Amino acid sequence: MALRAEPVTDLTDDDLDAAEHLRTAADRLVAECGKVIVGQAEVLEQLLIAVLSRGHALLVGVPGLAKTLMIRTLADGMAMSFNRVQFTPDLMPSDITGTEMLQEDKATGGRAFRFLHGPIFANLVLADEINRTPPKTQAALLEAMQEKQVTVAGQRHPLPNPFFVLATQNPIEQEGTYPLPEAQQDRFMFTIHVGYPSEDDEFRVIESTTSAAAPRVERVVDADEVLRMQELVRRVPAAGYVIRYALKLVRLTRPAGQNGESPDADVPDFVKKYVTWGAGPRAGQNLILAAKARALLKGRPYVALEDVKAVALPVLRHRVITNYNAEADRVTPDEIVRKLLALVPRDGEQ
Repeated sequence: MALRAEPVTDLTDDDLDAAEHLRTAADRLVAECGKVIVGQAEVLEQLLIAVLSRGHALLVGVPGLAKTLMIRTLADGMAMSFNRVQFTPDLMPSDITGTEMLQEDKATGGRAFRFLHGPIFANLVLADEINRTPPKTQAALLEAMQEKQVTVAGQRHPLPNPFFVLATQNPIEQEGTYPLPEAQQDRFMFTIHVGYPSEDDEFRVIESTTSAAAPRVERVVDADEVLRMQELVRRVPAAGYVIRYALKLVRLTRPAGQNGESPDADVPDFVKKYVTWGAGPRAGQNLILAAKARALLKGRPYVALEDVKAVALPVLRHRVITNYNAEADRVTPDEIVRKLLALVPRDGEQ
């Protein structure tokens, strides 16, 4: 296998200084969150990558793993406006987006409709237990997540900038829930699995949460700094072979003949057997954007293949739709992505 020369970055000296500031700020932010959140360093890193990439994230984990607290703590460390919406079966779209109310002007006595902002008008919106509300209400998030605006009574209302939706989902209680449609899952850059803490971490959790101490999270960055960091992420160069690697990884998730297209000769047999629908073009975009953000967090002014590999699971796991064969053989999307990661480098690197 021929070795590749390290890519030459085209970032300016000012950009490199900003990149160092970003990495330092990210380390401080993780440290501040660590005052409240014990362990879960990988989850925090993935949340940071999503924020820096202008993406949304879905956190999946059983109750009691501090998913909600983690998101709230991150918002505190970034000094951004924060709203939490508890999704329930009776929640209506207007409960999220807001509604127009007929109000009387006390000075003139006239009446006029006035738009009252809903909880979605915040920099960071926590959609708690998003799968507990009907599809009509879930769909109210679609325009906001994609267009950064909401439309009510024919009027468009822009959302604050930056804007993120971080949603949580409980994987063990499915009775009375409404699984997210594939179209809405695709709006999330990441699906992040939150697992149980280690024994030492769980000891520290119990010790800290049963004492009188109340740790205070200090502000590390503000909304304007986050916007500048997001612009910097977009300027990080990604070499052609890195983009080709991400493209190859995405295309190999698509079964032969999907959607009437010509089959890809390189699609492995396990994908043909277990996958109904593969990842779309948005997956490739998210792989590269997330890899750029991770590269900066690791102190590199360019994207390496290891960055793409590191974000592949959270980007692809909710975009690989498995079939009944996979369910019968207990094959998960994570297993399929891991197999592809082991397979693709032999074809993607030269």
